[in-house]
Formats: sequence, structure tokens, C-alpha cells
Amino acid sequence: MKKIVVVGGGAGGLELVTRLSKTLGRKKQAEVILVDRSKTHLWKPLLHEVAAGVIDKNSDGVDYRMHAVSHRYQFQLGNMRHIDAQRRCIVLDPLLDDEGQQILPEREIDYDFLVLAIGSASNDFGTPGVKEHCYLLDSLAQAERFHKALLNQLLRINQSGNAQSHLHVAIVGGGATGTELAAQLHHIANLARAYGMPDMSPQRLKVSIIEAGERILPALPERIADAARYALNKLGIKVMENTMVARAEKQGFVTKQDTLIEADLMVWAAGVKAPDFLTELGMFETNRINQILVTPQLQSTHDSTIYVIGDCCGIQQPNGNWVPPRAQSAHQMASTAATNIINTFNGKPLKTFKYQDYGSLVHLSKYSTVGSLMGSLSNSSMFIEGRLARLVYLSLYNMHQFAIHGWLKGTLTLLTRKVSNLVGPKLKLH
Repeated sequence: MKKIVVVGGGAGGLELVTRLSKTLGRKKQAEVILVDRSKTHLWKPLLHEVAAGVIDKNSDGVDYRMHAVSHRYQFQLGNMRHIDAQRRCIVLDPLLDDEGQQILPEREIDYDFLVLAIGSASNDFGTPGVKEHCYLLDSLAQAERFHKALLNQLLRINQSGNAQSHLHVAIVGGGATGTELAAQLHHIANLARAYGMPDMSPQRLKVSIIEAGERILPALPERIADAARYALNKLGIKVMENTMVARAEKQGFVTKQDTLIEADLMVWAAGVKAPDFLTELGMFETNRINQILVTPQLQSTHDSTIYVIGDCCGIQQPNGNWVPPRAQSAHQMASTAATNIINTFNGKPLKTFKYQDYGSLVHLSKYSTVGSLMGSLSNSSMFIEGRLARLVYLSLYNMHQFAIHGWLKGTLTLLTRKVSNLVGPKLKLH
């Protein structure tokens, strides 16, 4: 039986193994294996909510092993460190526990088809001090690390005894992650008063968004950026555009003009790139942000047995623009890759990937949701905000749940989440 190995259980990877296991796996045409370094899947657009503490991985995450059992594929916990294209196998690092003790030795997994869906990482552009002093939000572990630090800082401010003391949070990057996190932090400052921190308030939280470009949300239409800026300013969040960071220090960020922006917590959310080790493998064509170049069918340009989807996939559109690293891109790529792998097994021609931009949405906590609808959803870009925008935003998450669970279990999962939100705590305190 042929083996299909998918490395990376993000939005695209998990949707792909779900579909392949329901088709080729169920018909005993192929053995489907998912490899991921984490035990739990969480939809990446929700990571800033984990960081703020408004959602919990235990209620909103998907346990890979449980999902694998219910959908009849295999899950391997581990980090891929090498691909042997000649022998058609991948090599996983030894699996260690929290104390550094070896649980499993180095492993090899053979494949007939390999799909790389390993996502992206923050791009610090070589800025000094970022690795040492900043929090990143690339993974569930990093989001939880920031949340613990945030709780400690909230406790410090609440019990300082000084009404003039403030918690300063500086976020570099005015994209969706930076702006959405800023709004959530303002919400958390309000919630903290109801959860044992009576002296905490939004007035004691100073949040700054630092954007090197001319405006926040540079990848989105200007009207969306203007609406988001207005909402953030109304919350008292300082938006600093045309401000480039030269370095990060223990006390905060230092700009190109040598101005110090003081911060107790520093977050770097300025751009993404595919992991560096993809270029270090020396077996792929890559672009300037390490994405693997692919054919129109999403196969690696050097090896037709290797497919690439999601943030680590580099494919240019006819207009010269690269397909953006977004959840909707990963979803569309997963669908095309699944179709092409299934067609290969059934002797049918491969499908050409065509990216369809359905618009973008920015959810600023409970305060505002703004965005635009495009493509088949409207004849041109249509600006939306308020309840309609919030409904569309939620529908994107719902569709992901249906893709990985099916309609019945997906609906039950969403209902469970709704009940949990109604009866459970609004702020995660651990």
C-alpha cells in the first residue's frame, strides 16, 4: 500500500489528511500519516486570542491523536529535520520530554507522496535583540508563553499599590495579528477587574502598535485600515505608523531615530517567512521568504512526488503577485492538492491551482469587525463592518471546523464551544 505523508497539521495540513483519509484511506488505496511537532491543532488566526487568554486550547484545540483515531489515519509526533528524496523518506529528530530525556530515537518515515504544510514563522529581518527580548505568536506554545507573562504583569500592576503605574505593551507589526492582539489586550484589562484584579483597568494598560509602513494593515484596502485605526484610537491604543524599529532592548524598542519606546512586554508580529531549514535542505527552489516554488499543480519544481501547500508554498499569480500566506490560501491549496493526489491514484489528469481572494476581515475583539468581500461573493470589493462582518468572520472558523470534523461533529463542536463560552470563565487565569 502506498504511503502519503503530510508534514504539518495547520489549517491546510489537517484539512488535507482529513479528506485523504476519507477517500484513499477508507478505500485502502493508501496509508495516510500526519507529522507535527505539537500534540494539538489550533486554527492559527486564533493564536492571538490564546495569547490574550480569551480562549483555551483544551476547548478550542483539536488533539491530533484523537482526530487520527476517529478519521483512521496515523499521527506521528515529531520534528522533521531532513528529507531523503532518493530513498523517499523523511527523518524526524529524537523525541524528548520536558527534562530533555529521550522518549523516542531518531525515526525515518517512508513515503510515496510527501506534502509539506509546515506553515511559516515570524520574520525579524535580522533586527538585533528580537530573539532575546520579544514574544512571537507563531505557535500554540509561544502564545501560551506570552499569556503567562501577561498574567504575571497584570498581577504586578494590580498589586503595586501605585495608582500611577502602568503596563506597557509594544507590538511591532500593524498587520492583522498586531491589530487584533492590541484590541484583545484592551478587552483583557477590562475583564481582569472581574477576576480578582479590582485595581486593574484599561487606563492602566498602554498599548502601542509600531508599523514601519505608511499605514497599518498594508495588505488590505485602505478603507479597512482607516476603520481599524479609528477603532483602535477610540480604545486609547497608540498607532505609530512610519516608525521603523532599529533594535530591541530590555527596556523596549529603539527606533531608527534613536527614540526608546518603553515596554514591559514586547511582541514581534512584523511579517512572516517559511522556516529557514527549507533553504538549508538544498533541494528546493525558494523565494526571498524561503517559500518553496511549485508548479501550477502545487508540486515541487524539482520533485513531482512532493507537494507543498500553505504558508511555505510559493506560487505567483498571473498578475505577478504571490499568493498571500493566509488561512483561505491554505484551505484552497489543500483542496487542490487532495484532488491531484486522488486523481493520480485514479489515473486522472491533475488540476491547476487557481487562487480566489474572497476578501479579508479584521476582528478587533468585541469592539469592532471590519473587512471586505471579494470574488464570487460580490462583483467588486465590498466594505463590511459590524454584525455582518462579525458573522462572516465566524463563518470562516465554522467552515474550518466542518472541513476537519464533518458536518455533524463540526456542528456539535461549535455548539459545545458556544455553551462553554456562555457558562465558562471569560478569561483564562493559568
